[in-house]
Amino acid sequence: MKHIPRKRFGQNFLSEPDIIRSCIEAIHPAPDDLMVEIGPGLGALTQPLIKTLAHLHTVELDRDIVSWMQKHYPADKITIHNVDALKFDFSSLGEKIRVVGNLPYNISTPILFHLLESVAHIADMHFMLQKEVVERMVAEPSTPEYGRLSVMLQYRLHMEHLFTVPPEAFDPAPKVESAFVRLVPYPALPHPATDEKLFAKIVAMAFSQRRKTLRNTLKSILDDAGFAALGIDPQLRAENLGVVEFVAITNHLA
Repeated sequence: MKHIPRKRFGQNFLSEPDIIRSCIEAIHPAPDDLMVEIGPGLGALTQPLIKTLAHLHTVELDRDIVSWMQKHYPADKITIHNVDALKFDFSSLGEKIRVVGNLPYNISTPILFHLLESVAHIADMHFMLQKEVVERMVAEPSTPEYGRLSVMLQYRLHMEHLFTVPPEAFDPAPKVESAFVRLVPYPALPHPATDEKLFAKIVAMAFSQRRKTLRNTLKSILDDAGFAALGIDPQLRAENLGVVEFVAITNHLA
């Protein structure tokens, strides 16, 4: 298919056979898997996936690509959801969903947060993302990459940076390196927060001004006595706390 990549959809189509093969090996599809691919594009992952899968769901916004897919793939092998991934209810597909995709880099973080809403229905996720985003996802506390995204994802998911992908593996080539990442929801949360909305609010507040101390960013909800009770130095910054400490603050306040 001749298709001019659309910048507004963040389209960079994976085209390097060795990288595609590595992605499929990492995903390791089985015939009966309930799998959904976000942004199938021109089929770099779709075609090898449906060779193994009995059926594949796809979420694709570009109507031109949807029209091509409808002609190119057997209807009994694929269900095409012509909808914005940010508005799609992934939980509607069932249980133990496997989610894969070469995510549009301009909306990758919102998609990750959207998928957290359906995480109870998800078995695992494999994504191609901007390398910088993957580094933020898996970052350790007290490192420059560590931030709100790190905490919110690490609370629910075990994540693994599998391999780095050069720009020339795509058409058109992006200006940045990419990375393939595996995300697996914890069957039971290692550090559960009693109020997850409050947990999200505290993390957002703490990272709202990265250079300020926790005493300043959390002053409206936590005083020095609270910090003392928790054994947390109020002179620290948000980037110095791990998931455990953010959960402890949440459960103390809840």
